[in-house]
Amino acid sequence: MNPSYFQALLSVPVLLVTVSILWYIITIRRTKAHEPLPPGPWGLPIVGYLPFLGNNLLQQFTDLATQYGPIFKLRLGSRLCIVIGSQSLTKEILRDQDLIFANRDAPIAVKSATFDENDIVWSPHNSNWRLMRKVLVREMLSNKSLQASYNLRKDEIRRTISDVYAKIGESIEIGGLSYITDFNVMTNVLWGGTIKGEEGDRVLDELRILVPKVVGLLGKDNISDFFPVLAGFDIQGVKKEVDNHMQSVDKIFDKVIAQSKEKLSEDQDDIDIDGRKDFLQILLDLKGNEDPDMSINQTQIKALLMDTIAAATDTSATVEWTMAELMNNPKVMTKVQDELANVVGIQNVVEEFHMPKLKYLGAVLKESLRLHPVAPLLIRKSPDHFSTIGGYTIPRNTKIFINLWAIQRDPSIWDDPSDFKPERFLIDTEKLDYIGNNFHYMPFGSGRRMCAGLALGERMVLYLVASLLHSFDWKLAGDEKLDMTERLGIVLRKSTPLFAIPSPRLSNSNLY
Repeated sequence: MNPSYFQALLSVPVLLVTVSILWYIITIRRTKAHEPLPPGPWGLPIVGYLPFLGNNLLQQFTDLATQYGPIFKLRLGSRLCIVIGSQSLTKEILRDQDLIFANRDAPIAVKSATFDENDIVWSPHNSNWRLMRKVLVREMLSNKSLQASYNLRKDEIRRTISDVYAKIGESIEIGGLSYITDFNVMTNVLWGGTIKGEEGDRVLDELRILVPKVVGLLGKDNISDFFPVLAGFDIQGVKKEVDNHMQSVDKIFDKVIAQSKEKLSEDQDDIDIDGRKDFLQILLDLKGNEDPDMSINQTQIKALLMDTIAAATDTSATVEWTMAELMNNPKVMTKVQDELANVVGIQNVVEEFHMPKLKYLGAVLKESLRLHPVAPLLIRKSPDHFSTIGGYTIPRNTKIFINLWAIQRDPSIWDDPSDFKPERFLIDTEKLDYIGNNFHYMPFGSGRRMCAGLALGERMVLYLVASLLHSFDWKLAGDEKLDMTERLGIVLRKSTPLFAIPSPRLSNSNLY
């Protein structure tokens, strides 16, 4: 936990501390009336266990589970939290009681970042969420839609490879490179060339900077999340900062939507090169749809745009972790490059249709996501009534952490769990997939709230990593050692960015 967090906490006026004490006492009384609760460590009055949290929350939760068992409680501020660390209890939550625990416990600032929770990621499980997910999956993430947008992905990845080739011998930030690639793909799929020229470049540059800032703020330690009674005071200014960024995002979306409407009104046949309208044009067609089950409003459209663009931060984190693990395990990287040479051919460029044949690369990605899942803590919220997990009573509105990071490193399940061994995914591959039916491996979650963008995310990561490894050899600068420390936020990222130096592998320069 950041020390500034506690400095801000100490600045709260005495009156607010008094209110917090009353809140704490009331919560304790309500909880005692419905025992038994899971075991767990004692904390301090008012602040609970917050002062004892270190910088490595994932490992700390794992260590506490060793002491208290696969389900334990702790108070973080005035919030009661339950931490789950076993596949059997995870199955109980995400499959057996999936509907009961279908809501996520959203940070206070989420309402601002999601256009009042009109999105897919944080929206309560209700009719709005079902509509948004249906629209996104049917119109953008179906197999037909993904195949139709292949040329957009191909062109952008080819552009990235050309950019890297122009920087041969220079140190390149892999996460930043991946984010720009993913961002450009997403915005092209969303609205193509709706805003062109210098104005279009300016809009994209601004949006490219704003979105990671918003995502980063949502993962920041915030007093308001642990003391909801203080949320209105926004002591650390997190909500205000998100509001300011989102005002700029909102203006950009208004501009893009207005110009997309203008294009549609000028030429109803104005469609992209593949004979399909872009995603925004499809959404605008659905606006005011006579079918109430498929009619959406402008706020919902903006929320979907934000969700889709923010997904680029998830994908870039996975690319960075995968490349870092490969550079940390050069023998594995050599195996991947040998497979690429055999499947693709050293005189050819990588195409997306090669991906199903790249079995070892697929295993590398699965192993990377085992060690570094995008969301290592799956967060749920108990319903407005008391519920039960593992025989323990869970009070209403309790924050639930599912420690996926620990489950996917459990030594009772995985041999040498801390080692990077892609070969483990070459055996029994059908059971160890991404669809969330195996509760000791589910890097994209499970149940009705699992990641909606799984199909696109997998394609993008495999295609980009394959292209980078087939086109270039990579090395660290000088005697630099690779730092594999993790930084937890909304997305699990490397604590220090990965920089690597490329050198060409392909003899024909025309392939770049």
